[in-house]
Amino acid sequence: MQQIVARLNEAKKSKGMTLKTLAEASGLSQGTVNKIMSGELQKIKPDKLATLANALGVSVEYLTGKHAAATKSDRYLGLVKIACISPEIKVANCAFNVRRIIAETRRAAARGVKIALFPELSITGYTCGDLFFQNVLRASAISGLTDICRELADVDAVTVVGLPLCGNDGRLYNVAAVCFRGEVLGIIPKKNLPNYNEFMEKRHFCPYDGENTVVRLAGKDIPFGTKLLFENALHPEVRFGVEVCEDVWVADSPSVSHAFAGANAVLNLSASNETVVKADYRKKMLEIQSAKCGVIYAYCSSGPSESTTSTIFGAHNLICENGECIAESKPFGEGCAEVCADFDFIQNERARLDHGRAPAGYQKINFQLPLDGQTRTYSPAPFVPQEPTARNEVCERTLTILSYGLKKRVEHTRAKKLVIGISGGSDSTLSLLVCQRALRLLRRPASDIVAITMPCFGTSKRTLDNSLALIRSVGAECRVVDISAAVTQHLQDIGHDFTPDVVYENAQARERTQVLMDVANSCDGLVIGTGDMSEAALGWSTFNGDQMSMYAAIASVPKTLVIALLGYCEENAHGELKRVLHDVIETPISPELLPADQSGNIAQITQNVVGPYELHDYFLFMSIRKGFNPSKVYELAKISFAGKYDSATIAKWLHFFLRRFVAQQYKRSCTPDSVRLGSVDLSKYSYRMPSDAESDAWLAEWDDETAPSQKSASNKAQSVLQKSNGATNRSGIIGDTGEN
Repeated sequence: MQQIVARLNEAKKSKGMTLKTLAEASGLSQGTVNKIMSGELQKIKPDKLATLANALGVSVEYLTGKHAAATKSDRYLGLVKIACISPEIKVANCAFNVRRIIAETRRAAARGVKIALFPELSITGYTCGDLFFQNVLRASAISGLTDICRELADVDAVTVVGLPLCGNDGRLYNVAAVCFRGEVLGIIPKKNLPNYNEFMEKRHFCPYDGENTVVRLAGKDIPFGTKLLFENALHPEVRFGVEVCEDVWVADSPSVSHAFAGANAVLNLSASNETVVKADYRKKMLEIQSAKCGVIYAYCSSGPSESTTSTIFGAHNLICENGECIAESKPFGEGCAEVCADFDFIQNERARLDHGRAPAGYQKINFQLPLDGQTRTYSPAPFVPQEPTARNEVCERTLTILSYGLKKRVEHTRAKKLVIGISGGSDSTLSLLVCQRALRLLRRPASDIVAITMPCFGTSKRTLDNSLALIRSVGAECRVVDISAAVTQHLQDIGHDFTPDVVYENAQARERTQVLMDVANSCDGLVIGTGDMSEAALGWSTFNGDQMSMYAAIASVPKTLVIALLGYCEENAHGELKRVLHDVIETPISPELLPADQSGNIAQITQNVVGPYELHDYFLFMSIRKGFNPSKVYELAKISFAGKYDSATIAKWLHFFLRRFVAQQYKRSCTPDSVRLGSVDLSKYSYRMPSDAESDAWLAEWDDETAPSQKSASNKAQSVLQKSNGATNRSGIIGDTGEN
């Protein structure tokens, strides 16, 4: 039981969730979650454990110890653990505060933390007031800084603390000190001082807006200024700047300058008081700042042990990554936000951005910090929010975007009808619902949809019945066109012997497209495509078959989101439509191009041939949105899917994905128009890639010791696919409709 509770809390922490957000994500009451996470219960009911596992993105097997998730990689993956720590302090008691800083840093380093950030003026306390004018306090702070360097000289972690310090000009500054391996690497003075309400810093400190210089400490000249950039010589992408509290709130924030100078992270030592609404504003502000600068933004604020003479501090600490809060300690909570920040992702993201000319006057300070293979738990469904409220919001917004996109195209073409093929599968079902919504926006009836179901050799009774029921429920015009005779005649005309090969399959897909196009011509209609983005990524479509339409309504929707959207629609549907949607979701994904088995069941299961779509969507997001190398995608996937897929299965389908994604670009290069939905989009306007590109470099990058077996498994899967479809080479025109 203790192991389960420990792993629950470990997963909760790695995802940056609070008890409240975990309760919301799981649907359990906060009281129940609190009892489980605190170890108060002697036994956790299996259904509740499964619910929590799903909300945390881990498996029940991992929580119960039947499957151990990897916590370390054999290679450095660009992940660096950062901790923002607000320890208990005693105001003006530097000796006590220094002991707490040292102890917290050592504990954090034992957890793998490589950058430990403490609040503004953490050595003295922020609320010392006129005591800052006392040399006793200032001298005690400098002595404390020396103690921190000495006591942490054997710790492989950068420690950033705050203190009052007189510069060489004799002025008193509010500064941050960056310490590592027994030395102060640099000192950063606060540039912008608040002077409102109880924060009258200008009474005590001077703002600094000069050029970089040095300050004398313990007989050494230490770099001093706001334009210092700290870079890990062993891993240059780990490059950060530092600013102090108020500096983030102003228009000329140093963090913007740091980003222009090349910083991938900004560390902020702060003392931000709590009011009723300030926490939400603070979080939004920092998310925006991290996105605007394209950096990791770590923000550490003072806690409630500061003086409460006129205000109170809540230790609201946040770590944001390019616009997303990835770790947070809520006000008056644990006082520690800790996460493995992804410098590799930020480096990739920065390559996309134009930050203009680097500002002059920056001084680079190198240090050598060894970094190990720290890992991080990414959601196994990156396109679908796990928290129910957020998922519903995304689903509604997605349907709105898709519907308005189609609405505009219908208005522009003045189409009298929307012509769509309905297979009884998930993709064509979603496309039909989008058509219905678009016409509703146009104040036109659903009967302006000509929904055609076209049974042939592989059509099952289940999908045919669902197609008809779905069309009736929506209120569209229903047409049934059995293409068996036409396809048979075509195969006879070209001298085919009816062997189920790629010709046999593609003939059906292309005949369906011909029917749709000709019907559209006859009724001034617009053919609506039903292919999704996951199929496009794998090239799982028939060229000039389901690959072609007049408008690709859901081409930007990945398969995992397709299912989530149908689930959302089912929740809000009634009667027969609700029943049909439920059965469509439960129906195995299939192009239905091969005859059913002897029992009449679907014989051609797509995911048995191309692999699980949830894996491919994960690979797609990590490769395209995050820009990760295959080796890193593999390591992260093992953690995200721990207990569900073993490493061999992940390796097999990752190699398969890499080969097909590159080889099948020629199909994506000539696809119909479609509205862009998110940051991952494979349309010809959003993703530019030559159709003649090779995948060798990506496969070669993955040099794990198990690579030979991985490549063998991938080759075997590719061989099975080619045999199944009769393809003669890796970029063969694969025969599946992609309608399901």
